[in-house]
Amino acid sequence: MLALMAGTAMAAPLALAGPVSAAEPGAYTVTPLTFTVDAGGRTCTVEADLYRPAGVDATRPAPAVMATNGFGGSKADGQTDVLGKAFAARGYVGLVYSGLGFGKSGCLISLDDPAVDGQAAARLVDFLAGTRAADDGTRVDYVTKDGTGDPRVGMIGGSYGGAVQLAAASVDPRLDALVPLITWNDLAYALAPNGADRATPGVFKWQWSNGFYLMGEGQMLLAPSLDPSRVNSLRCLHFVTDACDTVRLLNSGDFPAAGTKKMLDYARSVSPASYLDRVKAPTLLVQGQTDSLFNLNEAQDTYEKLESHGVETKMIWQSWGHSGGLMNPREGELDLGQGNLETSYVGQRILAWFDRYLLGNRNADTGAEFAYYRDWQSGYGTAATVPALSQKLYLSGDGKLVDNRSKVTLGARAYSNWLIPTSHSEASLAGLIGLPDAPLSDTEGTYLGWTSAPLTAPVDLVGSPKATLKVVSPSTELVQNSGDAADKLVLFAKVYDIAPDGKKTLVNKLVAPVRVPDVRRPFTVELPGIVHRYETGHRLEFVIAASDSAYFGNRGVKPVIVTSAPEDTGTLELPLVAGRVG
Repeated sequence: MLALMAGTAMAAPLALAGPVSAAEPGAYTVTPLTFTVDAGGRTCTVEADLYRPAGVDATRPAPAVMATNGFGGSKADGQTDVLGKAFAARGYVGLVYSGLGFGKSGCLISLDDPAVDGQAAARLVDFLAGTRAADDGTRVDYVTKDGTGDPRVGMIGGSYGGAVQLAAASVDPRLDALVPLITWNDLAYALAPNGADRATPGVFKWQWSNGFYLMGEGQMLLAPSLDPSRVNSLRCLHFVTDACDTVRLLNSGDFPAAGTKKMLDYARSVSPASYLDRVKAPTLLVQGQTDSLFNLNEAQDTYEKLESHGVETKMIWQSWGHSGGLMNPREGELDLGQGNLETSYVGQRILAWFDRYLLGNRNADTGAEFAYYRDWQSGYGTAATVPALSQKLYLSGDGKLVDNRSKVTLGARAYSNWLIPTSHSEASLAGLIGLPDAPLSDTEGTYLGWTSAPLTAPVDLVGSPKATLKVVSPSTELVQNSGDAADKLVLFAKVYDIAPDGKKTLVNKLVAPVRVPDVRRPFTVELPGIVHRYETGHRLEFVIAASDSAYFGNRGVKPVIVTSAPEDTGTLELPLVAGRVG
């Protein structure tokens, strides 16, 4: 059972060590460098900036912090370089570099493949160890060492710059501390999520996936005079071939067995899910609640896997992610563009993490095991563990969501999809670039909803709801074993907050796409994690819809019937930390 700590995390400042440098705190020099590295059988040029704090030398060494960019960025993109400056000002040696295929770094975009991007990062660790030089002959002898050839070094970065940390740590045990922000655990789940069965290919997240794919393929326009090593072929310009093949298969709408297995195997080979057992560095995971690209479940999966292997791991669910959430910075929230490490809750946690694992300050307070931003109360909530499922609700035949099986009435209800999307949750890239989005919508006859009674007291939900469903779809039964997974039934599960005036809120516009493994059997759906308060008088509605405009949906028209009886009905389980529904 969840044990919430009294008060808020903001009420107890974390213990932070002072700057490492003894002379001129905050002063540093920046030296542009290039490195020629062998990574995954390729020779790549990596551009980097070396930040050296004043007063740091061979007699007074300092730990190092490495950082690299998110997808489409570079070492100087206005966020990555802020990290270099922020840590150099605190006395850390900084090495900030452009990831392979971005900025002026060479080679193809490899999706943070440990054998390529991870190995490239390891070669930069060699430089910090003093065992190799930059291309111009520059060497360093002022990074703290844990042994011969073993520098004291941590990594930080977001999204694409987050997964590369785990990739690097999986091939280089010299990394001492990681802070991955808003990144993925399983790229197969991120690009084509299936909330019911990771073994069955999911539902293509076409807006996000194609947006990033076009950004990568457009590098010739974004960065003229590319290094020749960044060009693959006319069929696949700037990615490794497997990445292009993956996007083409997803866009085709076809999932034949052999091609689908190849796609899933590749996507997972470049995902932390496949190599976390080789990561040993203490890891502080920071994930965004407002994020339909890499949702909270991704971080929780990474957290649980690292914990199971005995890795020192903590997790924070901040407000912002790829879908926005920082248009008007919220109290205590980290803003990478502003570099407010000292004044934000998340920033303080990051500084304390490096103070402990890079400076060796064993008294540094690294904070709660789990923390989450909540917009209904000042500061962060904290807990000793991620909340467990604590209340089960039942889907009644009359469309009610009830708290006891005895309240379920007998009934059957139906919906059907159209050949065009009939529900809208989000335009995926709108939040990323700050554009307005269309209102939420579900077309009558293309969805089913179950609604609770008005709440008599506030209910706080923190975590991932879980639904268990059984549907009837004879047209799906006829084709679901065709050998092409695209013939299986697709649906979308989601939870609304309905205000007394009828206004609906879909928390952070998150849905759970499902490609049902077998409509003849019950199946369980893991919904995206959320942090939300349902106020007094509001109602909770659980919905399954036939389609969503942000995803590719059903192939063919597939009517669906859902039956309910007291002894046999669907359920919805909630991870509640305060209050109860019903």
